[in-house]
Amino acid sequence: MNFHPKGQYLEVHQTRAREPSDYENILADSLERSFAAGVHDLEGLVQGLVGYGVPAPNGQTWSAEFLAAELKRLAAEA
Repeated sequence: MNFHPKGQYLEVHQTRAREPSDYENILADSLERSFAAGVHDLEGLVQGLVGYGVPAPNGQTWSAEFLAAELKRLAAEA
């Protein structure tokens, strides 16, 4: 457990309401791989998702706009 100089604080995993789904884990892993490769723009992240074979929900096609909406949707559920 980590401690802040002024006391204890929560780890990120302690603030979530549920475990991430398989889809969320795959999405996060793929985004992290892209970030580690130096990609930081939506178009590049989309290229990474497609290149890693991450399927978009409901059979849709990844685009910068769809990725932004999907990340916003997931953040609202957290």
